[in-house]
Formats: sequence, structure tokens, C-alpha cells
Amino acid sequence: MRIAVPHNTTRAEAKKLVEQRLDDLQRQYGHYASDLEKQWNGDHLDFSFKAKGFNGKGTLEITDTDVIVDGKLPLIAKPFEPRIRSSVEREAEQMFRRA
Repeated sequence: MRIAVPHNTTRAEAKKLVEQRLDDLQRQYGHYASDLEKQWNGDHLDFSFKAKGFNGKGTLEITDTDVIVDGKLPLIAKPFEPRIRSSVEREAEQMFRRA
């Protein structure tokens, strides 16, 4: 599942906003997810987690204009892809609207 959202700011500011939001989400929903791992390499983030017995992983890349999330969903989650996509898009748009 690949999602691109314009960030309307600099790469550095977009990265800062993403990192802040990830920290907020971890505090808010951390009890649903475990084994969260994230590794930044410049403007590229590799992440993985476990939620409700399923593994999730993906990447997030910050370009000059967009934040691109590419996530791998387990087969059992495929029916929920439209709902997950919508939630990620809505969250990202709100986050960057404030920028």
C-alpha cells in the first residue's frame, strides 16, 4: 500500500512533524502495538511493529514535496486496506495542514 501526501514545507520540518506525530501515536496507541522499531537513514524511515498478533512493516520517505508511506499489510488485513489508507491519508493531511 503506497500513499503520497504533500507536506507543503521543507524536508527538515516535515521530518520533525512526522517524528512528533509518531511519538504522539506511540503514547496514545502503544498498548495496541508492540515491538515498534524505527530507523531513520537521512529522510528515509524503515519501521516495523506487531499489532494484535500481526506483523506490520514499511517505509516512509520525505521528498522535496511529499511524504510517501509504503506499508506491507498482512494478507488477513487486505480487506481493511481502504479503511487503513483513508485513515493514514486523513492523519497526514491534518498533520501537514498545520505546517
